[in-house]
Amino acid sequence: MTLKLGFIGIVTKDMAASLAFYRTLGVPIAEGLDDAPHVDVQLGDGTTLAWDTVETIRGFDAGYVSPTGGHHIALAFDKGSAAAVDAAFAELTAAGYTAHVEPWDALWGQRYATLLDPDGNSIDLFAELDQN
Repeated sequence: MTLKLGFIGIVTKDMAASLAFYRTLGVPIAEGLDDAPHVDVQLGDGTTLAWDTVETIRGFDAGYVSPTGGHHIALAFDKGSAAAVDAAFAELTAAGYTAHVEPWDALWGQRYATLLDPDGNSIDLFAELDQN
């Protein structure tokens, strides 16, 4: 059997705040879901991204405790170009989201930046650097 990733799940303390961040990032999340206990969307590459509130998780895992310390999950989004990385980073920080690592040219040949979503998850933006 071939292993197939079903979805990436994010546990959130504040569904509305989390969805607002990901909408600003460009995730196609329908309006009217900010109070939902569970939300999922399919990205353009077929990956499903899902959110559950802490209360939803505790509905089937009564002992669930939110992780502490560093980020809980890291997601990396290919923005397609170095300019798009910079633009997305600027848009998200202008909207009040937390910058973690300013855009920079990584030695492995990508433009890279990191922000934190409202739950403290590491969100990386990257693109291949133009080799011309």
